Amino acid sequence: MCQSTQKGIDMATSGRPREFDREAALHSAMLVFWKKGFVATSMNDLCEAMGIRSPSLYAAFGSKEDLYLEAVGRYNAAADSLIWDHIEDGPTAKDGVRNVLLAAASVLPGGAGIPSGCMVNLAAGDGCAESIAKTVKTARHGGLKAFRSGIKRAVASGELSRSTNVDQLSRFYLGVVQGMAIQARDGATRAELTGTAEVAMNAWPGR
Repeated sequence: MCQSTQKGIDMATSGRPREFDREAALHSAMLVFWKKGFVATSMNDLCEAMGIRSPSLYAAFGSKEDLYLEAVGRYNAAADSLIWDHIEDGPTAKDGVRNVLLAAASVLPGGAGIPSGCMVNLAAGDGCAESIAKTVKTARHGGLKAFRSGIKRAVASGELSRSTNVDQLSRFYLGVVQGMAIQARDGATRAELTGTAEVAMNAWPGR
């Protein structure tokens, strides 16, 4: 058997080293799940995108469910860096919230091979295992925690009144980001979403 043919054999079934980049394969799977959702994504879709056969997929990632959970983890790490970590940016908490919204407006339209919208905010729970529904819910809650942390700092520093309803204001701004994700999936541009972000900042309470 020639060397090139041997490299094409599914190595997982023979116990030999895998002939694919696991991180690159996971990234490709994440993009497919992001675009189509868990239920609508088939094993054929995943194998084609990842460039591997199903035995290698199962050997490297376990089940489709396990692969999805790992893909969500990868997505969350990127979303934290690109969007939610901006809650710490700026001299005031208001600046931090604005920077989160502006970052979302920049990222959510997608482009250059990246799907539009948000993988976790657009994820549907129907037909999914309980572990997936729970993981997606926890991921969504991460955005709420980010807004709460920023708004709590604003109250503690005197930037906002002590009578401010932190949970209510945090949920409002999370709802703005979630709405922007849906609009982005429907074709809203960065400029349009930036306008939404600026209008939302008009709701920031006065001292």
